[in-house]
Amino acid sequence: MEDKTEAGAQEVQAKIETFSGKYRAVALQLHDLILATAPNLQPRLWYGMPGYALSAQGPVVLFFREDKYISFGLTENTNLTEIGNPDEGLVDVAWYLSNLDAASEAKIADIVRKVVA
Repeated sequence: MEDKTEAGAQEVQAKIETFSGKYRAVALQLHDLILATAPNLQPRLWYGMPGYALSAQGPVVLFFREDKYISFGLTENTNLTEIGNPDEGLVDVAWYLSNLDAASEAKIADIVRKVVA
């Protein structure tokens, strides 16, 4: 019997394959970047979107989807300690992108590292 982690990873890969040609490569690159930065994250579909949890049974803490652009975001289950303090004002928890250049990769990797800290 296939374990949930492998099944989740396969579901995420299959979902990425449904992205438009314009964003499929960006989504694959983003998926690879997330897992390279935090290999312990558990990919699975979350409301039909690629999502990543801290554990196989834990809630999803970050996700992305294809809209007009790729939307990359954090969920309410993210420990915001490293990201910001909602009691002190707005906290950046969502970003749009259409490609992944070196600067964007560095920013996303930094966000992912903070999420898993």
